[in-house]
Amino acid sequence: MASLKYKPGDFDLVVKRASAGLGLFSNSRIPKGACIIEYTGRPISEEEKYKSRSKYLFDLDNGTTIDGQGRDNKARYINHSCKPNCEPNIWRGKVWIHATRTIKPGDELAYDYGEAYFQAYIGDNCRCVQCAEVKAYQKSLQAAE
Repeated sequence: MASLKYKPGDFDLVVKRASAGLGLFSNSRIPKGACIIEYTGRPISEEEKYKSRSKYLFDLDNGTTIDGQGRDNKARYINHSCKPNCEPNIWRGKVWIHATRTIKPGDELAYDYGEAYFQAYIGDNCRCVQCAEVKAYQKSLQAAE
């Protein structure tokens, strides 16, 4: 994306039921490239990271890890998608979520969690919209046989 801005817009974001539990949805139109929200949390040590059971850990480029499990971190509700509409960007020791395409009101926000997280926690149980559509299609083919 062209030069990114690192100040979230005044978007109406709401946490509600999603295919993968709770998700973060937009009640606003979000333009492509817009900074949506900051992923916040407390920095933790390497030792804490490896002892932690949190699934909300975000590694920064400088070796720091943020534990975003606190409910005040609304960005923690952004689910994984194999066909995401936003992406995380690290800038000045913080994680910012930007839209990779225009997001319409009612759309769930989602980004790709990365291969390591996907393999460790999601795998064949991916419930993103793209994978759900593929699974439904495969099921319909099997039923037709």
